[in-house]
Amino acid sequence: MHKVYSGLENLPEGRASDHITEGCLVLEGGAFRGLYTQGFLDAMMENDINMACVIGVSAGALSGMNYISGQIGRSGRINLGFRHDSRYVGARAVLHSHSLLDIGFLTEDRGILEPFDRERFENSKQRFIAVATNCDNGKAVCFEKGRSRDIFAGVRASATMPYISPMVWIDGVPYLDGGCTCKIPYHWALQNGFQKIIVLRTRETTYRKPDKISKTALRFYRSREAFAKKLAISNKSYNRQCDEIEQLHMEGRLLRIAPSQTVTVARVEGDMEKLGNLYWLGYRDGVENDALIRNYLGI
Repeated sequence: MHKVYSGLENLPEGRASDHITEGCLVLEGGAFRGLYTQGFLDAMMENDINMACVIGVSAGALSGMNYISGQIGRSGRINLGFRHDSRYVGARAVLHSHSLLDIGFLTEDRGILEPFDRERFENSKQRFIAVATNCDNGKAVCFEKGRSRDIFAGVRASATMPYISPMVWIDGVPYLDGGCTCKIPYHWALQNGFQKIIVLRTRETTYRKPDKISKTALRFYRSREAFAKKLAISNKSYNRQCDEIEQLHMEGRLLRIAPSQTVTVARVEGDMEKLGNLYWLGYRDGVENDALIRNYLGI
């Protein structure tokens, strides 16, 4: 039996209401650091805050799917219950999807106890956008539910990590993780005229990445020059985004929420108790920020 989080049975359960709150929710990626996001979103659903639009990158897109499907606790239960199941992460995932991490395990019926509610997801009036990176030109691409031919392929592309996973081909175009070019897609919300924007981070506000060009990216993807160049400077781009988000937060143009404690969880963290603690940090922050969110949204 694979390892699971010791407090798995204590995660919240239930369904979100169909009440929709105007505004756009922007979700940062971060692989298994997305458990912070999942805890926070569960608290938001319990507090009946279901944003009209959600845009996410990588783990943010995966977390956002369950928010749109209204399944409280499902994201947490999948990741805290199946992190060490090789069908999800490991050898059997490679056999099934040719990737170390099989994203389809989250959206397809693989015998897990809590299938993804595709009907509610697809029929929800909430907008949902997943950001991936076009590996031909190195540009960020938005896949939107109801407008893109296969939103699930878009989510899979958004969360397919570079270096360790093959590209996801959609309509003849190769894609990888949206975080390769855009780690926090708040610009989309600004450009689309949203007056109320909540940016949910997976790192504390002071965190910045090493500000250097990645020679590994330039070598590994040398046959795709435009993509390689964007990936090589992705840390610099991320740091600029973080600085701009703080400025926009101070100006009241958006509401930035970040973990209240330093996050030490690795992208592919295997310590189930650390992952569980991160989920509950997100959940507690969600509860404690409820009044702040309501005041900002005017509800």
